[in-house]
Amino acid sequence: MESTATNQHVILVTGASRGIGEYLARHYLTQDYRVVGCSRGPSPCESENYRHYRVDVTDEQGVKAMFAEIGRDYGRLDVLINNAGVASMNHLLLTPLKVARNILETNFIGTFLLCREAARLMKRHRFGRIVNFATVATPLKLEGEAVYAASKAAVISFTQIAARELADFGITVNAVGPTPIQTALIKSVPPEKIARLVERQAIRRMGEFRDVANVVDFFIRPESDFVTGQVIFLGGV
Repeated sequence: MESTATNQHVILVTGASRGIGEYLARHYLTQDYRVVGCSRGPSPCESENYRHYRVDVTDEQGVKAMFAEIGRDYGRLDVLINNAGVASMNHLLLTPLKVARNILETNFIGTFLLCREAARLMKRHRFGRIVNFATVATPLKLEGEAVYAASKAAVISFTQIAARELADFGITVNAVGPTPIQTALIKSVPPEKIARLVERQAIRRMGEFRDVANVVDFFIRPESDFVTGQVIFLGGV
């Protein structure tokens, strides 16, 4: 592929084919970023400043190949938004091992792989912003979401320790923890369960894409170079 080395900041959004990921990809296209998206399926985004990779975040070789191409063609990566994730709301006794492994592999191992490869590229310029995705299911200890909440608890611990390990390279690592948002991730959750969850928030409404983008915007600002290892849960949780 022809090189497109650029002075524009380059941002990578995982899970960019729909939901929050698609929203964030489009959001940053309006802010003069070169946006790279990845997901297991195609993306509806079309722009001369957008490139999409069909790669599973748990596939180490696929992830490495994507980053090698980003490094070769753009010469930089400034921001990583680790949005890709899966959930399965089952009681512990009804959760198959295959489902548990898929959740842990996607939510934690995928986050680890993307962070590791992104940091290797970011350290070239001694600048980087990484934003991982947590969930309010962890601090609220939501029943029926034991494996999902545990996978995101791992992401939180990883975020806090990675922030310390990468600080010397000018890379910050933070996380945002959304409340329920109308995406495919919660489509199988009964409405009454969502309503009970919202009632546990200080601000009793469903989350919106803009709420997530607002926190991500803060984390990735150049002026946020003194903010790292932090987790912001939305809705007053």
